[in-house]
Amino acid sequence: MNHVLRQLQLLVPGALATYYLHTIDHLQTTLDATDSWAQLATRATLGLYAFTIALFVYIIAAPWIHGVQPDFARWRQSGVLSTVIPLLTLSIVTGWLGLTLTLGRWTDMGWLRAVVAASAAYAATFGCLGLIPAKGIRGQRKSD
Repeated sequence: MNHVLRQLQLLVPGALATYYLHTIDHLQTTLDATDSWAQLATRATLGLYAFTIALFVYIIAAPWIHGVQPDFARWRQSGVLSTVIPLLTLSIVTGWLGLTLTLGRWTDMGWLRAVVAASAAYAATFGCLGLIPAKGIRGQRKSD
C-alpha cells in the first residue's frame, strides 16, 4: 500500500497540473499549426515520450521476457539493463526538454508554465507506470 501512495503522489498532482494547464490542448494546437516546425517538434517530442513509456514497460516486463530478475543495483554489469538504462535516461531528458521547448516556443503558455506542464506530464506518466505490478520470477536468481 505504501508503494501505491508514493506513486499516487506523482500521478495525482501531475494529472491535475496537466489538466489545469491544458497541456493536451496545447499539444493538439501545435499539431494542427500551419508552422511545420511546430508540428515536427511536437511529433518528435511525442515520439520520445512514447519511447520512454516503451522502455519503462520493457524494464517492468524484463523478468518475464528473459526469465531472470534484473539486478538494478548493478545495472552496468547487466546485459539487458546496461543498454536500456542509458537509453531510458536519454529519452527522459530529451523528451522532457523537447516538450518544454515545444510548449514554450509554439504555444502561449510561456516558458515557466511550459516547464511546469512538461514536468507534470512526466510525473503523471511515471506515477501511472509505477502502479504497474512488477514482480520477480519465483525461484530465479538475479542476473549478473
